Amino acid sequence: MVLVLKEGATKEDISKIEKKFFQKKSKGGFDAKKYNGIMPFLEDALVIQKKMRDEWERNIAEF
Repeated sequence: MVLVLKEGATKEDISKIEKKFFQKKSKGGFDAKKYNGIMPFLEDALVIQKKMRDEWERNIAEF
């Protein structure tokens, strides 16, 4: 969808465009809030993330 805002538009024009832009909801999608707090972590999330990112630097022979 394309909404055009011309130079010199009034606040009323802008609010009309905003209403048109935000009135449509997506038909599908993923509700991440549904899963918030469901999975317990044994470690801090930042520690897990750093381990995942450092995997390519680790020596494979350690495993």
